[in-house]
Order: sequence, then C-alpha cells, then structure tokens
Amino acid sequence: MPDGRELEASILSKAALLLTNCKNNWDDQDREEKLAEALKFNQNIWSVFQGELAKDDNPLPKKLREDLLSLSVFIDKRIVDILLEPVQEKLNILINININIAAGLRGSSNI
Repeated sequence: MPDGRELEASILSKAALLLTNCKNNWDDQDREEKLAEALKFNQNIWSVFQGELAKDDNPLPKKLREDLLSLSVFIDKRIVDILLEPVQEKLNILINININIAAGLRGSSNI
C-alpha cells in the first residue's frame, strides 16, 4: 500500500492525465462531459488539500501551508474560468501544477 505522499502524487498524476486527455482530444464530441469530469476530479482533490492544509495540527511548515493554500485558491479560480469559458490552453497551468506537485511529493523532478 502506498504511503500518503505517494498516494497524493498518484492522485495528482491521474488528474493531470485526465486534463491532458481533454486537452489532446479537444474536438471530440464528448469534450464537455470529459472536461467537466476532469475539472470536478481536480477540484475535489484540491478541496481535500485545502481542508487538510487549514487544520491547526497540519505538520507542514506554516509558510508552505500558506503557499499551497494560495495555490489552491488560484486553482479554484482557474477551474471556474475554464467552466465559464472553455479554452484548451487554459488547461496547461492546471496540468503543470499537478505534475510539479506530484513530482515534489515523489522527491523527483519528473514523473
């Protein structure tokens, strides 16, 4: 069974893959459905992170928690922006954030 960091990294990687598939298949007939599914999955992940980061007993350093919470607010805004005005390129930042955080959790520079 994976440890917490590996589990978080795997979930973030899955979110990045779902978003990448949407981006790469933008013209598919079921794009709206797949995009909504990928964005909802990503939003759910970051909502859990927000809840954990906001806890007083979270073991991460305060500055790191604050930075991650700020990042999660940005992600929330980007998801709403994409839902209101879907543009393929807007997915890039979400994909990159998820990949980079996953890599950091795994202690590597690549996935």
